Amino acid sequence: MHILVVTQYFWPENFKINDMVKEMCAKGHRITVLTGMPNYPEGKIPKSYRWFKRSTEDYYGATVIRSPLVSRGSGEGVRLGLNYLSFALSATVIGLMRCRENYDALFVYEPSPITVGIPAVVLKRKFKIPLILWVQDLWPDSLIATGAVSSPMVISGFDKLVKYIYNRCDFILVQSLAFIPWIKKYGIPSDKINYLPNWAEDVYKPTYELDASRDLQYKSLLPEGFIIMFAGNLGESQNLGMIVEAAERLREHHEIHWVMVGDGRRKEWMEKEVRLRQLDSCIHFVGKYPIEVMPYFFSVADGLLLTLKKDPIFSLTIPSKLQSYLASGRPIIASIDGEGGRILQSSGGGLVCPADDIEALAESVLQLYRMPVERRQHMAQCGRSYYEQHFDRDKLLAYVERVIHEAV
Repeated sequence: MHILVVTQYFWPENFKINDMVKEMCAKGHRITVLTGMPNYPEGKIPKSYRWFKRSTEDYYGATVIRSPLVSRGSGEGVRLGLNYLSFALSATVIGLMRCRENYDALFVYEPSPITVGIPAVVLKRKFKIPLILWVQDLWPDSLIATGAVSSPMVISGFDKLVKYIYNRCDFILVQSLAFIPWIKKYGIPSDKINYLPNWAEDVYKPTYELDASRDLQYKSLLPEGFIIMFAGNLGESQNLGMIVEAAERLREHHEIHWVMVGDGRRKEWMEKEVRLRQLDSCIHFVGKYPIEVMPYFFSVADGLLLTLKKDPIFSLTIPSKLQSYLASGRPIIASIDGEGGRILQSSGGGLVCPADDIEALAESVLQLYRMPVERRQHMAQCGRSYYEQHFDRDKLLAYVERVIHEAV
């Protein structure tokens, strides 16, 4: 099959669609990716991509066509809105001009924004091919939850756009079972909705499958002691203030260190809070690293931390890092509600506490710290086993292939 993938985010940005495209190419399919200039999460387009440089690239055999856009900047307000709309408009124009081959299907990756569906609907009409949408984020509810939008008029407009796009899809894939009732309220029949959870890239493996010498190499970048590691986007949804508060409550436990791996628009704020509260000795920022080295950071962590703000919409979501954490075979501490918490609890792979509960998070960290090593190891093994049973990468990628084939 020749599949046209539409996604605002793509390599070198770290998103699940990268792995899917790579695997589909390896299976012998032709893939064309229509995407934007990389700028997530830093908010700036790298110099090597500016002024229409590298507007066409190759990614593991896939042809990548880049559309210009307004960079997201700090990821707030008008600038973020311009980022979303500029890609929707430019990708529509670029898609009509440069995507001229015979495609069998359109596949849209939608973590946010829903406006990524605009060029896809236009291209569906042009090529008269089926459209499959993979929903990672529920709009406009996620906008409301993060505080990005409060205007009833804007929210109503996005709600109508969501309905318009959903009703022009042949199949809608959802990353959480809890999304299904929300999708159906737009008049989408059940037989058009399929559950496709995220998986972890095949670089994520249990500690015993990794190179021990590289474990030591990355361990040298971390403080000595008991490591609670947070990895990924340092943004509004991740409730970073709660992490700071919990760390402050445990500051007398000098052996406990909170390590933040990643970047995002709230990183600068968090670093400032750490300095103001004089928590530099227990909260550490080690920067952003390529996905290929993340398993080595995970392997030397005593616990992996996952947090989300308390909001009904976030309780429906399965954060994609949960699968990466489970696949890595390390104990997990999650301050989340709903579907993500249910999965972790069912797996036996970690400790779950309510979102926004600072005291419960601090207590969970202490509980893991005081837990016998053997029990932590058992917890980690349970998490890995659950991952293999429910989120196996090869099985889920084969399922994607079947859905697209059925649509065609």
